[in-house]
Amino acid sequence: MCQLRLVACLVLAGSLALPAPAEVLPDAAALEKMADRFAPVDIRVDLSALPESERNTLAKLVQAAKILDALFLRQVSAQNETWLRGLLDDPTPLGRARLRYFIINKGPWSRIDHNAPFLPGAGTKPASANFYPADATREEVEAWMESLTGAAQEAAKGFFTTIRRDPDGRLRAVPYSVEYQEDLGRASRLLFEAAAATSQSTLRRFLDARGKAFLTNDYYESDVAWMELDASVEPTIGPYEVYEDEWFNFKAAFEAFIAVRDAEFTAKLAKFGAELQYLEDRLPIDPRWRNPRLGALAPIRVVDVVIAAGDGNRGVQTAAYNLPNDERVVAAKGSKRVMLKNHQEAKFEKALLPISKVALPAEDQGFVDFDAFFTHILMHELMHGLGPQTIVVGGKPTTVRQMLKETNGPLEEAKADISGLWALQQLMDKGVLDRRQEKAMYTTFLASTFRTLRFGTSEAHGKGMALQLNHLLDHGGFRANADGTFSVDYAKVRQGVESLTREIMTIQATGNYEKARATLEQMVVVRPEVQRVIDRLADVPVDISPRYVTAEELVAQ
Repeated sequence: MCQLRLVACLVLAGSLALPAPAEVLPDAAALEKMADRFAPVDIRVDLSALPESERNTLAKLVQAAKILDALFLRQVSAQNETWLRGLLDDPTPLGRARLRYFIINKGPWSRIDHNAPFLPGAGTKPASANFYPADATREEVEAWMESLTGAAQEAAKGFFTTIRRDPDGRLRAVPYSVEYQEDLGRASRLLFEAAAATSQSTLRRFLDARGKAFLTNDYYESDVAWMELDASVEPTIGPYEVYEDEWFNFKAAFEAFIAVRDAEFTAKLAKFGAELQYLEDRLPIDPRWRNPRLGALAPIRVVDVVIAAGDGNRGVQTAAYNLPNDERVVAAKGSKRVMLKNHQEAKFEKALLPISKVALPAEDQGFVDFDAFFTHILMHELMHGLGPQTIVVGGKPTTVRQMLKETNGPLEEAKADISGLWALQQLMDKGVLDRRQEKAMYTTFLASTFRTLRFGTSEAHGKGMALQLNHLLDHGGFRANADGTFSVDYAKVRQGVESLTREIMTIQATGNYEKARATLEQMVVVRPEVQRVIDRLADVPVDISPRYVTAEELVAQ
């Protein structure tokens, strides 16, 4: 018995001493194939109508955008800059492939593959990004935040602070203007120079205000100036979206979209802004949760992008956005919707049309068109500004974002999508839109669900789309066909859209975090019949990889 136990102990000891399995990472060929899922597109913008003063302003803004691009790298991970320097010094085919994919993802994690690492030593992508101490736990930070009161808690949970440790190891909030002082100082100078170059007063006001905000950490005045901006050059630059903070969705990431306004398309879409209160008053939720008076401004801008940077240029490219996110500004001024027309055209041509040939029956493919794609993206952005925003929970005023924490991003994206369909149907019923576009609207959206699911369910848009697709399948609005394609059931889809709009907005209005979490856990799955379609799309680009040719030409000049 002793001998048997001794042998067993030796075997056990040997098994415990075995080295850990080697890290399996993609080789150069695999990485090139992964990068090829993003179709290269040269982004050129006709600037011939702009006077020299505005081209000079654009050139300064492009330079500022590049600074924020590097700053965002640091927000994603404290090690990103070190990794990037190492890749720049690696001339091997594997090193070149890693560098190419690193630049697409703004880090060593493949965003559309559940953040799988592709660089040695990268490990799991931290949900806290680089907004919180690397040695802290979510529970520690949350308990500390809840222990604070008043202005201290507001700063800790605010958009524009990082959380760090003081020399004694205690947590504290550090303003972005201090954390990123050097980079924001350089960007601020460029914005002041851009303001001095322009002849357009509202553009000058915004650039001056945003330059000051980089130094003071107070973004309210510059957000208001951005809402009132009316110029041929349309810059969005600063800390905005909170999706990179996967702990709480509290901290804003730096991004830039430097663009030129398409005046003709902007004028065409102005009519939608006039319908927002009509839509708010008819939201399929308890009337007490509707806003009887939306913010006075709801500008819509259609633009062509000169350059996107930072959080605006990583992984899947942005097609449109609705900003600002500061609830105070939204309550006072509303929010602006910006449509990136040249991005959308490239996405439609390179990804959505080929997807429709695989995912839809032949008789439905003709209903997929760019106008339906473009209009739903617009309504998605409009609906971000409708529905519950500032709420009361337990007798205390708060916001949906703070109550729903990390579930806020996926639910908000799902809300904007599904309520966007609801709103377009309302406008067709009213006669604002041509009812003959109804089939195109739902069919184009169905094809687009597969486009978004290919982004992966590790990020907000993919999670939100999985929720929507599964809800509509369960309610019969969409159906899986025997031949592996999917179709719209026009008799049932409207009811499914309305019921999900109601469900999500009710969760938001009540700030029900547990319900939000349970809903996402149940519904954010890719079902086998859906996965089979995605598998057949292996040779179709997932998205675009823009090369901003005009931006480089501006800086070179």
